[in-house]
Amino acid sequence: MTFLAHRTDTLTRDALAVLQPGFEGTTAPAWLLRQLGEGLTSVGLFGRNITSPEQLAALTAQLRAERDDVLVAIDEEGGDVTRLEVRDGSSFPGNLALGAVDDTGLTRDVAHELGRRLAECGVNLNWAPSADVNSNPDNPVIGVRSFGADTHLAARHTAAYVEGLQAAGVAACTKHFPGHGDTNVDSHHALPRIDVDLDTLQARELVPFKAAIAAGTKAVMSAHILVPSLDPTRPATLSPQILTGLLRKELGYEGLIVTDGMEMNAIAGTYGIERGSVLAIAAGADAICVGGGLADEATVLRLRDALVAAVREGTLPQERLADAAARVRALAEWTRRSRTAATAPGAPQEGSAPGIGLTAARRAVTVTGSAAPVTAPYVATLAPVVNFAVGHETPWGIADELAGLVPGTASGVYREGVAAGDILAAAGGRTVVAVVRDEHRHPWMTEAVDALVAARPETVVVEMGLPRADPRGALYVATHGASRVCGRAAAEVIAGV
Repeated sequence: MTFLAHRTDTLTRDALAVLQPGFEGTTAPAWLLRQLGEGLTSVGLFGRNITSPEQLAALTAQLRAERDDVLVAIDEEGGDVTRLEVRDGSSFPGNLALGAVDDTGLTRDVAHELGRRLAECGVNLNWAPSADVNSNPDNPVIGVRSFGADTHLAARHTAAYVEGLQAAGVAACTKHFPGHGDTNVDSHHALPRIDVDLDTLQARELVPFKAAIAAGTKAVMSAHILVPSLDPTRPATLSPQILTGLLRKELGYEGLIVTDGMEMNAIAGTYGIERGSVLAIAAGADAICVGGGLADEATVLRLRDALVAAVREGTLPQERLADAAARVRALAEWTRRSRTAATAPGAPQEGSAPGIGLTAARRAVTVTGSAAPVTAPYVATLAPVVNFAVGHETPWGIADELAGLVPGTASGVYREGVAAGDILAAAGGRTVVAVVRDEHRHPWMTEAVDALVAARPETVVVEMGLPRADPRGALYVATHGASRVCGRAAAEVIAGV
């Protein structure tokens, strides 16, 4: 083999190694297996790829038969953001619920059980937890995905989550660096901007990431946000000042840096995914997440070729690409060793805790007011448009759970434009249970709930997002999240069981 041919082969394999693509279907397509053989080291899974734990285990075994150390990544935060249980809702509460309980031991145990289930299915890299401090309550994309608005609470629970997840042999990917909590724009649609000074960043946004690094997080995910006090021109994912200067040099982080999805409009709509991917690796990122929307071989080849061309043209140092690929392979090797150690004869086996999610959700519920258990209620679910990270396909609410506990429960789903009179007409003489999600962000919900409470003071209000400071209704139940177990916990309170 000539030197040039060897160099080209090395470049191609390194370029493939830094990609984390998705795909369509519940079995691995031939092109994906072929690319794993060519040097691809990571695969990203989404809700469309999963129908059951058994199917997922078969899928990851298929991938691992092609490459034993493949990184199989997933966005499984629990709570509102689930891929493992996308069709039924998560068996775990999300971060805000865990923050509301504020028991780091519970957070560690929940993360460990979640990690155990992922590992059992062959998943070894979780794009979680969110370490963002939800300092802006109007944030359209973080909200209940954050442990809360208190910096130090977010920090201690981020560390506990990382420890619990990685104790199960699943690498944590702490996100969204340097902090997405103070945004009012969803980066899936546009480029958010955070205009705070360096002192505020150090005292607020960066504290949970420092805690995650101290806890040994194996990966950190960058945010597609512009932070002018750190870099006035480029978003964090593409910024050498933020990824190399701040995260690597100042904070001393040595693990894998993963980008958020490159097809998100904050990057794709301004730089394009090819140029964006080259800039991200040059800035210090090690792995390119793509596949939430673009999930085919053509995308993988486009990005591979863009990286190889950038090296040949001198716009991306070969050493930087090689370093990024080496970090990906190092994490893949860590997960392979962890899997081998966990299954070795005589290895210590921590027990499963299948009911811990519901236990945590019950502890997270807060109740204001009092009311007798309802009989044959009418559940009116006021449904907002959910963000892309949560996904439209995941069910939420309490109607099904309450119907299982209280005979005669009826329900309806209402969207923007509904009048309270429509709900009251459907309810008839039944007690109304109004279920909302981030009511404070949706004036139409507030108008409807205010009218319901005025007309029927016995109305029960269930908030499954960020709770209001001024609860109303005969009974106000805050679940701090909209996962299936949060719905169950709220239904139990209303049913009096």
